[in-house]
Amino acid sequence: MSRDARWKTLLELLVERGRLDVEEAAAELDVSAATIRRDFDQLADQQMLVRTRGGAVVHGVSYELPLRYKTARRASEKERIAKAVADLVSPGEAVGLTGGTTTTEVARALAVRPDLATGSPALTVVTNALNIANELAVRPQFKIVVTGGVARPQSYELVGPLADGVLDQITLDTAVLGVVAFDAIHGAAAHDEEEAAINRLLCERAERVVVAADSSKLGRRAFARICATDRVDTLVTDTGVDPETVAGFEEAGVRVLAV
Repeated sequence: MSRDARWKTLLELLVERGRLDVEEAAAELDVSAATIRRDFDQLADQQMLVRTRGGAVVHGVSYELPLRYKTARRASEKERIAKAVADLVSPGEAVGLTGGTTTTEVARALAVRPDLATGSPALTVVTNALNIANELAVRPQFKIVVTGGVARPQSYELVGPLADGVLDQITLDTAVLGVVAFDAIHGAAAHDEEEAAINRLLCERAERVVVAADSSKLGRRAFARICATDRVDTLVTDTGVDPETVAGFEEAGVRVLAV
């Protein structure tokens, strides 16, 4: 296993468990304890974790794993979700995409749709995610609009008041939200308040709001609320979602597509 792959796995395990022991991590990754100690020390130098005696803990109370360190975990679910979300979009629409791993997959699914191969434009995409804009900018049939703002290294998203000037001047057909948490009672949420504020603006400018989230994100809460549940028209998730969770969203007026 490469160092990069080890680091990604270690950080994801830390997010899940909050704490990791050296011996425990070494056994899970099938490497030596000395290798894990070295990895922990190097990750601590980058402020990705906090070193403890015999292990490590997540960095801070509200920990967010940077996008560049996220693995292809739940990759098949995200690809299915992305295709289903992309299928909801009609040619010629103006679509808002927030940042995140799932919305990045949505962008890729839109890029390969045969009926969006031509047009002037075939699709207008408004995003505050630099990585999504970079991937779609090579598609000449897509009109790409990027908000202003300051880049967050964790998610490659532009945030802050500089984005308001763009978003206040546009209207969207569909806003696709990537979230870290979506609960039928508490709504959709993100870790960061500035990120949530931009996502909220995209919702306000859209005729329809779609949440793209795998089942691990559902029934959870996070620090910064994006929007109330009744602002969401459709939730696209995977078939691992609990039936009671589905019922809760449907009672709140959200159409649920489990793929």
